[in-house]
Amino acid sequence: MARTELLPDLRRERLIELLRERGTARVADLAAVTDVTPLTIRRDLKLLVAAGLVERVHGGARLVEPAPGPAAAPLDGLAGRAGSASSPQPSGQIAMLVPGLDFYWPAVSRSAETRARRFGLRLTLRGDSYESEDERPALAPLFANEQVLGVLAVPNVEGAHAQEVIDWIAGQRVPCVLMEREAAAGPGREPVESVTSDHAFGAELAVRYLWGLGHRRIGLVVSRTSPTTRKVRLGFDRVSRELGLDSAHCLSEVIPDSRTIGFEAAVGAVIDQAAAKSVSGLLVHSDREAMALVQRLELRGLRVPADISVIAYDDEVAEMFTPALTAIRPAREALGAAAVDLMVNRLSDPGRPVHRVTISPSLHIRESTEPPPG
Repeated sequence: MARTELLPDLRRERLIELLRERGTARVADLAAVTDVTPLTIRRDLKLLVAAGLVERVHGGARLVEPAPGPAAAPLDGLAGRAGSASSPQPSGQIAMLVPGLDFYWPAVSRSAETRARRFGLRLTLRGDSYESEDERPALAPLFANEQVLGVLAVPNVEGAHAQEVIDWIAGQRVPCVLMEREAAAGPGREPVESVTSDHAFGAELAVRYLWGLGHRRIGLVVSRTSPTTRKVRLGFDRVSRELGLDSAHCLSEVIPDSRTIGFEAAVGAVIDQAAAKSVSGLLVHSDREAMALVQRLELRGLRVPADISVIAYDDEVAEMFTPALTAIRPAREALGAAAVDLMVNRLSDPGRPVHRVTISPSLHIRESTEPPPG
């Protein structure tokens, strides 16, 4: 019987559960329980260490315990507002509103919840929609809750009511940290505290890798509905100019979401253009669009990576595809942890300067890229 392997984010969540149950566990034991190789477990642990969730010990790992002494100082102010610091229960509550509970945000939410627990905080999670142009109805109950010390939010900063929403958020009684969004409020356009992924850098990372393999005709395909698209295109255009890519032999296309009408025709048109321009490397956002495009390339008789290399942007499920897709992975776990850190520091020092944290994505090389043919 073929084994059923957990998706990477679910597997890492399982690792945290196992470490919570066992205290300390060896890499070999974790690999046996999750039915993956020790190398995969070491990679997972490396990500969890970077997110501050676990620490390595000889031969294995254990969960990170809340640090005593100075590291716990930010909690002092929270305990005074929300109850006894000696209580085993969380001393306060922060709320989090995300635009979806399927792709991308589960890993961010789990990481934020784990980080909040380290500080004795309880995380309340709510979901909204990417299509929402006014998050105030969803956010209002969170801000009105007297138990909520702060809110983590992902507003639509390009919608018709975007500035009204941001100004309203900035005027609330408790602080707010934006995630994967940047905005300014008030007549002075004061920045709002935020933590974001450097998606422009992620696109540059992908193009530089293809360039290093020898590709000179490189294309970009992005989803029309993704809020990440603007930054990915910015990075692609910037690195294309820097490397001197000839726009006559490259392409940059925006296509509908893979689940919408018009996607098939748009992908067909992209493949026609890529063939006409002899494009040998593509960066595609997101995983779903990348996988669909690879399948349609194969139906056209084009092999990945022998005829054309493909890099996916997001790395939610790219590793599970065949061929396993080289991918740019935003640091979702680090994003959630950093958002909570910003909130805790803001609560412990309300007068500190506004912080805007930017986290770099990483490149994960797999089977879908190689030097160009010929």
